Amino acid sequence: MKELDVITNQLSYDIIGCAIAVHKIFGAGLLESVYEDALCIEFEDRKIPYERQKEIGINYKGRTIGKGYIDILVDRRIVVELKSVERFAPVHTPQILTYLRMTDTRLGLLMNFNYDLLKKNIRRIIL
Repeated sequence: MKELDVITNQLSYDIIGCAIAVHKIFGAGLLESVYEDALCIEFEDRKIPYERQKEIGINYKGRTIGKGYIDILVDRRIVVELKSVERFAPVHTPQILTYLRMTDTRLGLLMNFNYDLLKKNIRRIIL
């Protein structure tokens, strides 16, 4: 497994703790945007810096051809991609890997809130 610095590693556990707190209150079955709203409140309460719906430029051969949006970028270190789906689709992991490359970050957390036990539906993806 690739090594992460101590701060990034601890921050990832803090993010997961926030997500579990949200999931304990709401459980499964809501829209992704509801979980995102609540997760951002948790970040604010715990003074975790984040950018929500972070716009990223999509470049091809040095030219901007469009833009995309990351659900949450935490402390400019960790990409957080939220889902509320029956199960992860094959495209979800490559999606977050692309976001990691485009933001020059190393760690992504892919979370699916649509399960009774959130902990088993979090993927830590390291680039």
